[in-house]
Amino acid sequence: MMLNKQVVIIGAGPAGLACAEMLSELGDYDITIYEQKPSAARKFLMAGKTGLNISHAEDVEVFISRYDHAEWLRPMIETFNAQEIQAWMKGLGIESYVGSSGRIFPNEMKAAPLLRAWLKRLHDRGVKFRYRHQVVAIQHQGLTVLDLVQGQQHQIQTDAMVLACGALSWPQLGSDGKWQNWLNSSTLQPFIASNVGVLVNWSSYLQPIFGQPLKRIRAWVHGQTPQFGEMVISHYGLEGGLVYRCNRDLRKAMQTQHSAVLYLDLLPDLSFEQILQKLQHGKKQSLNTLWQKIGLDKTKIALIRDVVDKADWNEVQKMAHHMKQLAIQIHGFRPIEEAISCAGGIRLNALDQHLMLKNSLYLFACGEMLDWDAPTGGYLLTACLATGRAAGAGVDQVFQQGIKLRN
Repeated sequence: MMLNKQVVIIGAGPAGLACAEMLSELGDYDITIYEQKPSAARKFLMAGKTGLNISHAEDVEVFISRYDHAEWLRPMIETFNAQEIQAWMKGLGIESYVGSSGRIFPNEMKAAPLLRAWLKRLHDRGVKFRYRHQVVAIQHQGLTVLDLVQGQQHQIQTDAMVLACGALSWPQLGSDGKWQNWLNSSTLQPFIASNVGVLVNWSSYLQPIFGQPLKRIRAWVHGQTPQFGEMVISHYGLEGGLVYRCNRDLRKAMQTQHSAVLYLDLLPDLSFEQILQKLQHGKKQSLNTLWQKIGLDKTKIALIRDVVDKADWNEVQKMAHHMKQLAIQIHGFRPIEEAISCAGGIRLNALDQHLMLKNSLYLFACGEMLDWDAPTGGYLLTACLATGRAAGAGVDQVFQQGIKLRN
């Protein structure tokens, strides 16, 4: 085993930290993490403000199927799956639980305690952190780093370098995508927003219910399987977990036209026939009273009144159809800066089995900067952790094979 090899990791998000942790387990490496922000894992902390959903306890085959490029990710996910993540958290003193939806959360529902314990472990293992240090260029034998406090540039020599710079979503938290300038454009797939709100042209009638949730509904794009959950009506359209899960299908539907249709089943517990019967038996009641008795809340009723032509409101057949298959015209997506994640990044065929770029003998990559995509629900964090650890293992394997990464 070659000792004291210098490894630089660019980015102190979950993927970079996971890479450093794996390297610290595998050998006597001199590991330095460069982070342009004043502290580590800012997007991770932001995600944890509403409850840190770190993974999902569903069957591993179903879990892996949630990703695009699922087979490429499979060996990494299988090596560091949801059960491994729970054991890892427990080793950091963080107990976890599986929610009713199958999602895995730390008991405290917060990211900060987990991050503190994780950083302490890395510090104790000798991992060095250089905060407020912005990498401005990489070279064959190292990198150019700008000390944002002193305003001075430094040339850093290294034996191996791991990019863990994130994608383009929430750039104010650190992942600004500037690293794309360091690589040949042929290795990159353009970034697109994923897990992001969609645009709908509401009328002013809906303004009073902006911010209200649509609960217990199903949503789908034509030809796709309906998915159950909830979403929120916003001033620009729709947002929330259920609509995020439909992003990929909506984007495909929009590739040949400027809009797509998202279908909503507002009463998934009732069949078309049951709704029709209830409508037929309640003709003497006001529409609001009748629709509420069927099971529609005020938000769903307002949505129907905004979307459905008024001429249909008293047509029971048509209204039963609308309640089971309300057609919402989608005109686009919110900006990539608002997205929870991104699709695109370093093309997978530009990487070897060690997550090393094929056109380089020292440059590795991991996390969201790679061209894979997944819905929310713990899948994003799991893949960041898994690919980070895989990149660390890849660095170690390349050294073990005796490949000289620096002349």
